Amino acid sequence: MNYYLGIDVGSVSTNLVLIDDELTVVEALYIRTRGRPIEAVQEGLEKLGGSVPAGVRVGGVGTTGSGRQLAAVIAGADVVKNEITSHAVAAMRFVPGARTVIEIGGQDSKIIILRDGVVADFGMNTICAAGTGSFLDQQAARLGIPIEQFGDVALKAMSPVRIAGRCAVFAESDMIHKQQMGHKVPDILYGLCQALVRNYLNNVAKGKDIKSPVVFQGGVAANAGIRRAFEEALGLPVTVPEHYHVMGAIGAAMLARETMARKGAAPGSRFRGFEASKVPFEGTSFECSHCPNRCEIVEISAWGRPVSRWGGRCPRWEVSDGDVAMLTRQAQRVS
Repeated sequence: MNYYLGIDVGSVSTNLVLIDDELTVVEALYIRTRGRPIEAVQEGLEKLGGSVPAGVRVGGVGTTGSGRQLAAVIAGADVVKNEITSHAVAAMRFVPGARTVIEIGGQDSKIIILRDGVVADFGMNTICAAGTGSFLDQQAARLGIPIEQFGDVALKAMSPVRIAGRCAVFAESDMIHKQQMGHKVPDILYGLCQALVRNYLNNVAKGKDIKSPVVFQGGVAANAGIRRAFEEALGLPVTVPEHYHVMGAIGAAMLARETMARKGAAPGSRFRGFEASKVPFEGTSFECSHCPNRCEIVEISAWGRPVSRWGGRCPRWEVSDGDVAMLTRQAQRVS
């Protein structure tokens, strides 16, 4: 039996998913990145390696997210795709006929417009953290409410207050002001949910043709208050899929399966094996001074030898296939 591995490396979480030939999710891991993406990916590989049944082979690997290139080097990826493509593929799998995808993660948010199974338009917001998971975590901690209970408490609101949600700093200041005026916590929290949804629709989704079915995914989709606020603002039902928090990784795994099916069995996967969790990867960077471009080159090395570089506009710093093959052989010896 073949499994396909998808890895989504973001600023807040690193997600790993294994799917089978029937596109069924077999294993799913959600790991906090904590500013150490190499360690997070290796932790995930180690955990998956201990849970995969004997006789199962990883037939393809896909990576996505802001750290997709890094994850591709560590695991040995067959396909590297952006978040828009990965989330769109997964959404269409779990919500057939999906036409709008709302994705809000730890540090950014995006909208994907789908028409006839194709990405017709998209938008992203990476400028302000208002409305993202990290901001909600911060506000929940400040109010002494576990983030898992944020949405349920917000849904108890009887008279939501209006919060200025265009900026994370202003939103927090406005929440403090409303508390000092004596408003109840549920009213403040649901007012914040409404403000963040307004901010999303006025910025990320501005000018987008939002149509049903609407799919809500990403870590923030767990917040029932945000979901209801979206439904009220859009006047449309919003679907949260079962694996909402790892949809990017699922999409990457699906794309890996598709890629390997096109290639056929002959080439085989570039997957380094779960033993890659033991390889001493190190990341560094330097500025190339050979021309006025002054490219910032990122270098990943193992056992004192570079195994991958990127960031350059010319092939001067490219790593040879021999070094990559060396890494794979060394990883296998570690096991």
